[in-house]
Amino acid sequence: SELIKPYLGSKYKLTEVPKSLIFYMSKHSGPVNEIQWCPVREQSHMLLSASMDKTVKVWDAVDTGCCLKTYSCHSCAVRAAQWSSCGRRILSGGFDSMLHLTDVETGKQIFSSKNEFRISALKFHPTESNIFICGGFSPEVKAWDIRSSKVLRVYKAAVQQTLDILFLPEGREFLTSTDAVSRDSADRTIIAWDFQSAAKISNQIFHERYTCPSLTLHPKESVFVGQTNGNYLALFSAQRPYRINKKKRYEGHKVEGFAVGCEFSPDGTLLVTGSSDGKVFFYNYHTARIIRTLSAHKEACVSAIFHPVLPSLLATCDWAGEIKIWQ
Repeated sequence: SELIKPYLGSKYKLTEVPKSLIFYMSKHSGPVNEIQWCPVREQSHMLLSASMDKTVKVWDAVDTGCCLKTYSCHSCAVRAAQWSSCGRRILSGGFDSMLHLTDVETGKQIFSSKNEFRISALKFHPTESNIFICGGFSPEVKAWDIRSSKVLRVYKAAVQQTLDILFLPEGREFLTSTDAVSRDSADRTIIAWDFQSAAKISNQIFHERYTCPSLTLHPKESVFVGQTNGNYLALFSAQRPYRINKKKRYEGHKVEGFAVGCEFSPDGTLLVTGSSDGKVFFYNYHTARIIRTLSAHKEACVSAIFHPVLPSLLATCDWAGEIKIWQ
């Protein structure tokens, strides 16, 4: 993309809150569960979307707003999808319990496997590009190796469902958020795991009686944020013992049972989240104050993500199947 080229050699500038709508993209016929910019900077005009309409799509979301490809390898809703680090493959998992690794250019499946449970979360390992972790409607989380098409490791938790997975830097440890909220305590809501040994490091991280539908890591500081069903974002240390920051809470948006995603801007100054009322909320990371809200969608806005290279370019998606690009 000619728009991205001037920014490739330079350092990311300060993020500003986007104000105007550039593209309105509505080829999905069901809710969009996930969107992700291509991680390869030169190809970061491409945006991936996974939908309840059983498809994964790739868009040119910087130059034209057009859908470039549609992949229809799933027979049920696609709950999670991720770019590979090389940007040439897409990993997807769905309610058909299938895992597919698709070649972006040819649309052929490089790897397909039937999983034992419906999939709701997928993450590639940050340094080992052939390994990914998947979780879903099961007490188990699994690490897979694409080269052998086999499960490397199983992580066993006394829960019913994994909602999200977050690797900590270097990938030696990762976190899972789960639906385990008992009446007397909320331990196991967020569990920290040792990637190699499959041992639980901690399950006493978050003590409020809310589940956390999504987790996100700060790009520069050793902290992460958990989106909670209590309509606030909680801040935690990303180092053991992963303590919650009781002084900071980001509140004002609504979650209400939707898997609403949250993310930091690439410079780490802003925290952005969707809201079940269709708005996007921009919080100052340091003060936890709302800087601005954007009335982005009529239905629940489940994801809002900043572009990795172009400052202040934002993609949002909603429960009506719409994707919008803002600047």
